[in-house]
Amino acid sequence: MKQQLVWTIAGSDSCGGAGVQADLQTFQAFDARGCSVVTAITAQNTRAISAIHYLPAAVVDAQINTLCAEAVPQAVKIGMLGQLAVLPIIRHFLKTYTGFVVLDPLLVSSSGKNLYEGEGDAYLKHLQSLFPYINLLTPNIDEAEKLLQRKLQSHAEVEQAASAILNMGVNSVLIKGGHAEDQFSQDYWSNGRESCWLSSQRLQRNCHGTGCVLSSAIAANVAAGHDLKDALVIAKMYVNRGIRLANDDAVSLLVHEKHAPEDHIDLPFVSPHPLLDQSEKFNQDGLWRQGLYPVVDSIAWLKKLLPLGINILQLRIKDKTGLALESEIQQAIILAKKYNTKLFINDYWELAIRFGAYGVHLGQDDLPRADLNAIRAAGLRLGISTHCYYEVARAHACQPSYIACGPIYHTNSKAMAFAPQGITALARWRRTLEYPIVAIGGIHLDNLDAVMATGVDAVALISAITAASDPVNAAQQLLMRVNDAAA
Repeated sequence: MKQQLVWTIAGSDSCGGAGVQADLQTFQAFDARGCSVVTAITAQNTRAISAIHYLPAAVVDAQINTLCAEAVPQAVKIGMLGQLAVLPIIRHFLKTYTGFVVLDPLLVSSSGKNLYEGEGDAYLKHLQSLFPYINLLTPNIDEAEKLLQRKLQSHAEVEQAASAILNMGVNSVLIKGGHAEDQFSQDYWSNGRESCWLSSQRLQRNCHGTGCVLSSAIAANVAAGHDLKDALVIAKMYVNRGIRLANDDAVSLLVHEKHAPEDHIDLPFVSPHPLLDQSEKFNQDGLWRQGLYPVVDSIAWLKKLLPLGINILQLRIKDKTGLALESEIQQAIILAKKYNTKLFINDYWELAIRFGAYGVHLGQDDLPRADLNAIRAAGLRLGISTHCYYEVARAHACQPSYIACGPIYHTNSKAMAFAPQGITALARWRRTLEYPIVAIGGIHLDNLDAVMATGVDAVALISAITAASDPVNAAQQLLMRVNDAAA
């Protein structure tokens, strides 16, 4: 795979924990080639900045022009700019640049020193002239307050602040809550059409350079082809891991790890609302006795498959409504109980509760409409479909009984907005997630062994059974193969 090129336009940190030094190390951790445009040279350690020398605007301009003459980056991270004379140069570059741009608007150091020359209001006014060219702005609470000239003292005010910042011209904004004092470190992202909170348990540790690392990790992952929302999750994981593993005397988040994050503990909770407390976990006990998980659309299929000894199925009905739908689900649940089979009902959680199903499976679009507390209180298990980092983090906030990852291969069973994830990504999810994992999408007898070798708990199959010339025989072969792989 071709290595992606990412720039950092920022100041130099003499202790290596922030600025271009941290940015370049972060790019390398995500296998991106980094180039730097240095705007200032600082004399600092992890506790304080003693001096700043801003480079002449002509030198900054020369760095940009020289780099552009050789190659244009896929993404640019902008940090400390510091002087008014540099801002028109950056704006001139951005006017014709078509890649992704993240701006971390460094205004004041953690030790309280201004990171710009001259009068603050004038600098902020000129900084805002860059906003129409910025894909993502990443202010912390203090920086957002300076931009808006007002205090932000509640989650609702943070959401309102994001809307106000979007009105200044940026395409999206991530207001970082690491400087707050909640139980969770909560960041709020919005682009005016979509929004979410990314929350993690607060780690009581004041590490140097977290904002620089977060924004450069976002840039590197967008350059690698990730959707912005996925890049937010990956970057948050990366910073969480850096803080968690940093030594007490560490000057950089990167002292322990040099690769992309893969630990469950670092995965943020993504939700439409700020977290006040962590969700109660859905029951995961005794879910998988064997790993074949057929997904069918009628009770007629259950009548064919249940006598084979399949102990878990999903009923996904798309062609019935009203009383016909209710009757189909009720009779399917009765039949499954007769065979002592665990039956998950797709989507129709209220009917699943009413008729006593074993569990409910929800897609991402179903989550906002479902009452998860009612499902949990009824004693039902919960499975959630996911296709990317963002959706996994969204499912993680629900603490489900299992997470379905897909599509693994190309599938014609349903229209998909996501490309196949492949075996490598599935194996990564197995390393990362502590939930039971169900693999789904394009799985059949020829690739089943490779899927099971990743260590997933189950494989969900649709057309490999329902489109087979002899569905019962196909199901028997698949069941035998899955049981052999699990033995």
